[in-house]
Amino acid sequence: MQRKEGFMKTKDRKYRALISSDWNECLSPSRPFDVISFSYPSLALEVEEVFKAYTGNRIPLSEAARRIADLLPQPITEEQMDAYLDGRFATYRGVPELIGWCRRNDILFMINTTGMKGYFQRVFQRGLMPKAPVISAHPMITYHDGEEASCQWYDLLEIQDKPKNTRSVVHAHGIPPDKVVLIGDSGGDGPHFEWGARAGACLIGSMTKGSLERYCRERGIEIHRYFGCRYAEGEERDPKAEMEADFMDLTPEIEKIL
Repeated sequence: MQRKEGFMKTKDRKYRALISSDWNECLSPSRPFDVISFSYPSLALEVEEVFKAYTGNRIPLSEAARRIADLLPQPITEEQMDAYLDGRFATYRGVPELIGWCRRNDILFMINTTGMKGYFQRVFQRGLMPKAPVISAHPMITYHDGEEASCQWYDLLEIQDKPKNTRSVVHAHGIPPDKVVLIGDSGGDGPHFEWGARAGACLIGSMTKGSLERYCRERGIEIHRYFGCRYAEGEERDPKAEMEADFMDLTPEIEKIL
C-alpha cells in the first residue's frame, strides 16, 4: 500500500526532471540492515548472509525481510534507531548538497531504496540531512513521529517495486522519461535499470558492484556513467576511497540531460 501523506504539496510543484536513487552503499556507506547488527551485534553474521543473498539476486527482498524479522527478538525501537544514527549516520560527500541543488533547480529527488522507512523518518525528524520530497522504502521498520506528512511515501516490498514506484512518480508529475536519472550500485538495482533502459532514462552506477554490471551485461543494458568506486564481482569495498567522491560532481552530467 502506498502512503501519500504530503502528496499534494509535492504534486503541485512543476519539476523539470527526476532523479531516483538507491540509498545504501550508493548515496550512503550504510546498509539497510545495519541498525539490526548495531543493536544486536550477535546477529551481525546472519544479517550479513541475508544481505549478500539479496543483493546477489539469490533471494527476493520479501524473503530477506522475512528472515531478518525472524532474527529479531523485538522490533527496532525509535531509541535504538536514534542510537544507531548517533554512532553511524553518514552520507557520501556532497549528497545533502546535491539534494539541495535539485530542489533549487526544480529537479525532483526521489530516494528509492530497500532501506527502512523508520530510518528516514528519524533522519528527517532530527535534521540530519535535507528532506527528499519522495521516499520509496521498506515499511518493516516504521514509526509515527509526524514525518509522514512531510514527504510522499511509497512502500517498497520487492525490488520490482523500485521501477514501479519510479514509474508512478514519473506519471504523476508528467516528467518525460528522457529527463529521468536512475542511480544504483548493486544487483538489487537491476530491475530498476532494466525499466530505465526501456524507458530511455540515464543510468548511473554509483560505487558500482559486480552484481549490477553482471545483471546489466546479461540483459544488454548500458550503464551510461560510472561514479565513485567500481568493483569487480566479489571485490572488497574501499570505504576510504568511496568517501573521497563528491556527488556535486554529478551536477554537470545532470545539466547535460536537462
